[in-house]
Amino acid sequence: MVYFCVYMAKENTLQPFSEALIMERLRFENPWWVGNSIDAEYRRLKPRPYFRLFNPLVRETQVRRAVVLMGPRRVGKTVMLFHSIQSLLDDGAPARQLVYANIENPVYNNMPLEQLFRLALKANGSVEAHGWYVFFDEIQYLKDWAVHLKVLVDSYPNTRFVASGSAAAALQWSSTESGAGRFTDFMLPPLTFYEYIVLKELDHLMQPTDETLDSIPTAFFTTLDIRELNTHFVDYINFGGYPEVIFSENIRSNPGRYIRSDIVDKVLLRDLPSLYGIRDVQELNSLFTTLAYHSGNEVSLENLSQASHVEKHLLKKYLEYLEAAFLIRIVHRIDDTARRFQRTNFFKIYLTNPSLRSALFSPLQPTDDQMGNMVETAVFAQWLHNERFIPWYARWKDGEVDMVGIDEKRLKPTWALEIKWSNRFAESPGELKSLLQFCRKNSLHSAIATTIDKTERIAFQDITIHFVPVAVYAYTVAFGTMTD
Repeated sequence: MVYFCVYMAKENTLQPFSEALIMERLRFENPWWVGNSIDAEYRRLKPRPYFRLFNPLVRETQVRRAVVLMGPRRVGKTVMLFHSIQSLLDDGAPARQLVYANIENPVYNNMPLEQLFRLALKANGSVEAHGWYVFFDEIQYLKDWAVHLKVLVDSYPNTRFVASGSAAAALQWSSTESGAGRFTDFMLPPLTFYEYIVLKELDHLMQPTDETLDSIPTAFFTTLDIRELNTHFVDYINFGGYPEVIFSENIRSNPGRYIRSDIVDKVLLRDLPSLYGIRDVQELNSLFTTLAYHSGNEVSLENLSQASHVEKHLLKKYLEYLEAAFLIRIVHRIDDTARRFQRTNFFKIYLTNPSLRSALFSPLQPTDDQMGNMVETAVFAQWLHNERFIPWYARWKDGEVDMVGIDEKRLKPTWALEIKWSNRFAESPGELKSLLQFCRKNSLHSAIATTIDKTERIAFQDITIHFVPVAVYAYTVAFGTMTD
């Protein structure tokens, strides 16, 4: 009999995990081997809309690749794996050829993935590895996981391997460097506003129109009740990034306890330090807290160093780590002629989901001063789900435009957006001087400006400005990302 060992400090001996113990754990984690169904806890959860994009990748058995599901903590990766398993069961896949293993469990400590797979075969009394679907959860807990997974893909061409992990930084690097040609990456981000509306069963609030705008690949939407939609949009900004949060009154009453401890702190205090050897975790925490509070503001390494008390030589590394862990996104600057700067002295940093700020500080009211920045953060969060889109903002001596779309082939602007949590500019469009100036300089004949609840199309001199409620705009962008 084969044994796998783990060091036990108290006894100063090696204590074995037997094959029998490991196979017993596998049977526990795979209840469908007996009951032909995943646990009721997962069945009752409504799938995220992203599931309809992910599930076909799981079923692409003709493609000799493993699927690597990446994303930040608590966005529903494990639930998505179980929903994939149930979908396979519903379509008649043999229950005993579907395997799930949570690599974070100590019983699998440092065990090669192939050995674990072979034990799953043995637990089912099988020697033939043909037509199996194998799901490895939290795979980053295995050192050199990408090498192990690549070997499995090469060794078992008739088995489909799917892996997930929360440490997006390690997963992205490993899948790129070690699994070239063998992995298909799928990023599962925090909830979009579209997903929030769907999961809360509020679809009746939205109605598609025949109108299209330059920045949106799909038809625009309108709402049947802007007041109610805005209530949910503010709720989304404060609590809407994570599936568990939007359905739990207990969590929403104290988001800091859940989001901060289970999402932010584990990334800052455990994941990133262990991945990159960061010793001063308080320094990293100070930096992230500063970024969260000022999400959407333009910064430089100089002023960021002063505000966070982190030396400039460390800032660049920390920013890379936080971005790779999908906590922040850096957006770069162009000037009023869409020219890019050779040196990135100034840039903007956005939280990937605005509810992170509420967890660190406190939920916002619609009239709070910080609401404008969080509305802007929420809009950017919808666009950041589109991996083919690179956002820019424009800033020059006497003006700024919040978001600009660039044709990467022609290096020319195709659209411009001003993000406002106000109706003022729909009543006085001439006050949007920077937006109008940018459009004229770059031969744009129209632009979008968001409002609280006003919908207007105003031709101001030679520029048509589409005024759209920001909640409608966020929903439309997120919907377009899902259907593009």
